[in-house]
Amino acid sequence: MTFSNISRRSALQAMAGAGALLVLGGCAPAQGGSAGGATSAASQTAAQARESLKWWQDIIVYEAYPKSFLDTEGQGTGTINGITEKLDYLASLGVGAIWLTPVYRSPMKDNGYDVADYYDIDPRFGTMADFERLVSEAGRRDIRIVMDLVMNHTSNESAWFQESSSSRDNDKADWYIWRDPADVDAVASTADAAGANASADTASTGTPADAYPTNWRSIFGGPAWTWCEARQQFYLHTFADFQPDLNWECKAMREELFRMARFWLDKGVGGFRIDAVTYIKKPEFENGEPDAADGMSGIHAATANTPGILDFLHEFKREVLANTDAFAVGEANGVPSDQLREWVGEDGVFDMIFEFSHILVPLGGKEVWHEPADWKLTDLKAAITASEQSTAESGWYPIFFENHDQARSVDQFMPNARDKQAAAKTLGCVLMTLRGTPFLYQGEELGMGNVAWPSIDYYDDISSHNQYNAALEAGKSEEEALAGVHAHSRDNARTPMQWDDSANAGFTTGEPWLPVHDDYETSNAEAQDADPNSVLSWYRDLAELRRALPVLAAGDYRELMAESEQVFAFERTCGQDRAVVLANFTEETVSYDASPAEGLTCMLGTHGPTELGVLRPLEAVVLA
Repeated sequence: MTFSNISRRSALQAMAGAGALLVLGGCAPAQGGSAGGATSAASQTAAQARESLKWWQDIIVYEAYPKSFLDTEGQGTGTINGITEKLDYLASLGVGAIWLTPVYRSPMKDNGYDVADYYDIDPRFGTMADFERLVSEAGRRDIRIVMDLVMNHTSNESAWFQESSSSRDNDKADWYIWRDPADVDAVASTADAAGANASADTASTGTPADAYPTNWRSIFGGPAWTWCEARQQFYLHTFADFQPDLNWECKAMREELFRMARFWLDKGVGGFRIDAVTYIKKPEFENGEPDAADGMSGIHAATANTPGILDFLHEFKREVLANTDAFAVGEANGVPSDQLREWVGEDGVFDMIFEFSHILVPLGGKEVWHEPADWKLTDLKAAITASEQSTAESGWYPIFFENHDQARSVDQFMPNARDKQAAAKTLGCVLMTLRGTPFLYQGEELGMGNVAWPSIDYYDDISSHNQYNAALEAGKSEEEALAGVHAHSRDNARTPMQWDDSANAGFTTGEPWLPVHDDYETSNAEAQDADPNSVLSWYRDLAELRRALPVLAAGDYRELMAESEQVFAFERTCGQDRAVVLANFTEETVSYDASPAEGLTCMLGTHGPTELGVLRPLEAVVLA
């Protein structure tokens, strides 16, 4: 029997309620297999394992970038009420938690990752009452709200930094990282230098290189130190000069951060994503080996994952998360897969961590946009498998292909695919069936792709401008530099959400803060909602399948066909329960050994009726 997507979703919902297996799609059973699938005893084994999972292990998390989600005020930027308005839409995707990027009071120079007041909602997003209503309304739909904690740095406009920078002997003097100049004479004229800096009493433009405490280059480019005239010292900033780093060696500062996190737990949030957490512990302040013509050394290599960082994070776990059911997922760029056991699990510091080995495969593990790598599918599969294996015995894996800092996955991992919608479905199948908690980024469920604006002047993202300038300094042409921005800009993920085919994609009645993607008239949530073959409908089917098959939630992971450069295949097992996922990443027909599918039935497939042993271009199937 062949089911349409609409009837298929109804069948999946019935499966989820009854705990039964059902043949879906038109796939032929494997040779020797039966249409009945696994036995009820095996299904019960997986069901029992599922019951032992914590709530956040058996949900889908949706990352909302509020500034670009939905504007209910006609101001051109999104609001908290816009998220509340779309809760039913999110519930239809099976979402169990919504991760909000920062909505705290902020100058918004880095779109909220420059926090001025951790205890208040920025008026551009709404009010605290709006936030409390969102928590309440989401809770009515069994959806929890997850806050983004920015604890490596604040805004330079924070009252904390304003006090700290005013003198060397105030109550918050040690809340940030201050250092004397390496050469006092060299910095004597720094205060007269002009430039856009952290505050009216600071200046860094024109500072001699030998004046800086170290030769570290910030992640956003330029020196990682900025001069403060009032203190006659430099302060450290891993990112932009308006984002001074907090000093985690200061106990009073740590205690205030922990109090702030508990404040949001008291508001009813279900967990935290911890931003840039691998940078909070600093090493000895020594020069690094220069890695570019500017004579500087990247701060990531100097400070990421410094020994002793786990002591701070265990303290956070004890002081904030103990005796709650809230979860924490850290953004842990710099933590290799073989160290994941120290970071996640019962004895680790977080429940999950985002590590970026698979995300950086197209860039060869670096974040230099004008130097893309010649990568293969086996590189991507190996990175994912290494992370899955490292968390297999202890910990849990947050599965993601997109977030607010990455390009759109369909262009990142399938840049040459002609059928982007089919490619998006294939990626979605992998995302939603790996072991771990899927993190879905807004617009990913629509298959949204990258933009390619004609000039760097169209881009808002600070890192895009820095990467563009770095490419020019490296001898690239303007066209080559812009190509790197097209491929990797964070603005690719930040264009307004496409709700319908009306002006500005239904995002705002005002002027959108970023241009809407050109394809919004044909690719939008309203159109895809009405199309049973759309990417949106496919994600809804995957969400229902994940609910219906306990093995997709609780099963172990084992890679299959590891040497294949065409197919990403893996097995999920729990007792006698088993599922096999096969995804063709090419636009060619691929034959494969069907023996791993013996005894299994196709539960869901992108291409309708299919033949086991053969995958058509960009075809993905789930067998159980």
